[in-house]
Amino acid sequence: MNDSWSGPLLAVLVGGPPHSGKSVLIYSLSQALRGRGVAHYALRACPDGEGDWSNEAPPELVREIRIKGQWTQEWVERIAADIDRRHLPLLVDVGGRPTPEQAALLGRCTHAILLTPDHETRAWWRELVDRHGVPVVAELSSDLRGENRLTASDPIVRGTLAGLERRSTASGPAFDALVDRLAALFPDREALRSRHLAAAPAEIELVVDLDRLARTLGVPLQGEQPIWQPEHLPALVDYLPAATPLAVYGRGVTWVIATLARLAHPAPFFSFDTRLGWVQARPLRLDEAPGGSQVRYHVDRSAGVFRLTIDFVDHYIDYDELEQMTAPPVPDGVGVVLSGKLPLWLFASLAISYQAAPWLALYQPTSGGSVVIASSTGQPPLGTLWPD
Repeated sequence: MNDSWSGPLLAVLVGGPPHSGKSVLIYSLSQALRGRGVAHYALRACPDGEGDWSNEAPPELVREIRIKGQWTQEWVERIAADIDRRHLPLLVDVGGRPTPEQAALLGRCTHAILLTPDHETRAWWRELVDRHGVPVVAELSSDLRGENRLTASDPIVRGTLAGLERRSTASGPAFDALVDRLAALFPDREALRSRHLAAAPAEIELVVDLDRLARTLGVPLQGEQPIWQPEHLPALVDYLPAATPLAVYGRGVTWVIATLARLAHPAPFFSFDTRLGWVQARPLRLDEAPGGSQVRYHVDRSAGVFRLTIDFVDHYIDYDELEQMTAPPVPDGVGVVLSGKLPLWLFASLAISYQAAPWLALYQPTSGGSVVIASSTGQPPLGTLWPD
């Protein structure tokens, strides 16, 4: 890693045609970089409903909950803003068939990785990134039935990645060389951490680094990355003071962030967002006619719980819209299950919005249930799974 870094953060485009294995490559790169403790963020800049979960969850679950959106000019403008204001180095997926309007996102990137199955598509993508002045750091062939191999490592990583099928991970000498290259280009994690913590809200005295806290609590590591499990929540809640202003830094799973927001309430709670920097969770007004310009709620009152699934009209929402958002009220004495592909700050805001509910859980696709993040009665217990 670049421990003398002081310049702009990199935004590395991963380009290639549909079904070439880009999602698997981005997932694999992100996992490998996390394992080395290299701070970064994988930005899915196309509204295809994918994320890390889509490479980890069973295929039938992926098909059930994946929601494909449509490219719109507003989406492009918002993603462009996300790339421009990045707070971490980015791995950027712009989809397999960018239109001229969508291709404008390429010019926001600083480098490119090309993953293509044949010479024709490689030439098309190379011409596209050249047109936008984006230097290429890797040109890789995708071959489902071939063999992994490295043909060059300098100045451009070249080789073949084989078997990039969903629920697999990339491997081989070309992949390892690419991870080495990105790790060398991306800034030192501690330099980033120092910059971000120095920008923490001045009014918050307690700023918690989740990675360091995980080590204190004995959370197991995968490389440098803590692997939080629902059973860690009781120790987490016992360790930190309740109803105390709190700011949380570090890569945290959704239900960890929501748990800490609920613990801090009614005191202010801030979390570090890789797109926005420090953002504050704010309770939504509960209204019988809930919504907002971009929000849709789906309520299921069966099975004795209030199950609330949230999605967005354009598969994107700005933090600035939080002040105008409302949410549906919950009957007294009924537990709440929240579900949806939401930013962490919105899950945290919903968690404190339903402070009066006797218990609250967040749906976790890869766990087969919903993680109980708060329980005033002890039933169901904190850190357990509420079954689907």
